Amino acid sequence: MFIGISGIIGAGKTTLTTNLAKELNYPTYYEPVKENAYLTDFYADPKRWGAMMQFYLLAKRFEQHQQIIWNGSGNAVQDRTIYEDTIFAEMLYEDGLIDKRDYETYISHFNVMKRYLVYPDAIIYLEVSPEVAMERIAKRGRSMEKTISIDYLRSLEAGYNKFLEDMSQWTTVIRVDYNEYQSVELFLKLIERKIPQENRFFRSLRKI
Repeated sequence: MFIGISGIIGAGKTTLTTNLAKELNYPTYYEPVKENAYLTDFYADPKRWGAMMQFYLLAKRFEQHQQIIWNGSGNAVQDRTIYEDTIFAEMLYEDGLIDKRDYETYISHFNVMKRYLVYPDAIIYLEVSPEVAMERIAKRGRSMEKTISIDYLRSLEAGYNKFLEDMSQWTTVIRVDYNEYQSVELFLKLIERKIPQENRFFRSLRKI
């Protein structure tokens, strides 16, 4: 089973990805942060590097997606899916940080890639308020994230709400209030209860 973990910046996706995959004995696929050649430059000058940043992430997530689909088992827990990248690209375009030509080229690339993608069996969305996300971002102390504002997180939250409405047509969306951290056991039970049997290769979660 292929599970995507979604949420705004600072929601707690990476930690949940690690813990959930450990319980399921699934491979993990993380956001390219440390190896991201554009991340620091992007936060310093988003208008200069916005388009290249999005193309870089699109390529990396497409590569991850193909690994998930072709890794033999089809089992994976992924920290943010390729589908969510379009939220960030659209926000950059609306804010004037990506010009129309680059944005349209990005979308055309994504639409071509979509033909070779398989929707996750489930998207787990961690519902976290922008205020709580700001606190978590501050605690992890990544220097390049100091420029993130509360208004940006609010816009991102709105973008995710639109994204989830669309994704619910194609896959199971599980929304979880994550302003307070929840146990892995809760997520295992939600997955088992909410994912239709005919849509998954889910023989056994584990002994719960």
